[in-house]
Amino acid sequence: MSEVLTEITPLSEKDCFHIVERHKKQFTYPLHRHKEFEINFIEHASGVRRIVGDSVETIGDYDLVLIAGEGLEHVWEQGTCKSPDIREITIQFSPGLFDAQIYAKNQFASISSMLKKAEHGLAFPLETIMKVYNVLDTLASEPKRFVQFLKTLYLLYELSVSEGSRILASSSFAHAERNTESRRVAVVKQYINDHYQETLRLADLAGLVGMSPVAFSRFFRLRSGKTLSGYIEDVRLGYAARMLVDTTKNVSEICYECGFNNLSNFNRIFKSCRGSTPRAFREMYRKNMVTI
Repeated sequence: MSEVLTEITPLSEKDCFHIVERHKKQFTYPLHRHKEFEINFIEHASGVRRIVGDSVETIGDYDLVLIAGEGLEHVWEQGTCKSPDIREITIQFSPGLFDAQIYAKNQFASISSMLKKAEHGLAFPLETIMKVYNVLDTLASEPKRFVQFLKTLYLLYELSVSEGSRILASSSFAHAERNTESRRVAVVKQYINDHYQETLRLADLAGLVGMSPVAFSRFFRLRSGKTLSGYIEDVRLGYAARMLVDTTKNVSEICYECGFNNLSNFNRIFKSCRGSTPRAFREMYRKNMVTI
């Protein structure tokens, strides 16, 4: 039997952050999750494969990710990386480090918003990594604990105001909702989430919020950044990926249970969006789980 490892991190109740720097030749730690929030910076590891939820990407020489989802599985696996000296800096902190009153303050608004997005995993672009590199570079070796705390807080702020960060895992896989500015979009998204297994028609969805199909289609894309059909597809793929990981149902069963009506079409869309076939995705996940 295989399962996702639930990591008990070294973070002490008396410490605000646990910060560690490692130098290694390969990644061997299995697929895991933990309740603590985590910033992970990796240098000189081109070719490593990063898995966060149902996001699978091959990283370049620099990778910086923030994970704030308690149940969000993640792992870095060796892939095609041949580097003799991979550098990894990991920063972990408790979700309760700052209370709700602090997050409600204006000065923490951007950090609070970022941590909400990071429930799905958040990857930062190279421009942002270079901007905070000097902070990351000296963080683990900083001898003064209070200065280390201030530097980490500054790091969180700089990440929160940077542009170009990308959400990694789909909401239906991560079991976490994404905020939206529009009540009408939220109503339709919730309906899609509840009825993704069924046939969903534009006219019916537009009718939920009292708009014409053409007007709502434009409105949804403007407010969400995705076409309606693209969003429905993303939700269905997220649930399909979750079922591939959590169940033993065959690919055909999962295809139809997640609202797809054609197996070959499902395989094609899944590979296009997730980088592998459903079968290969399942095998990749199980390879990284621990056997008990």
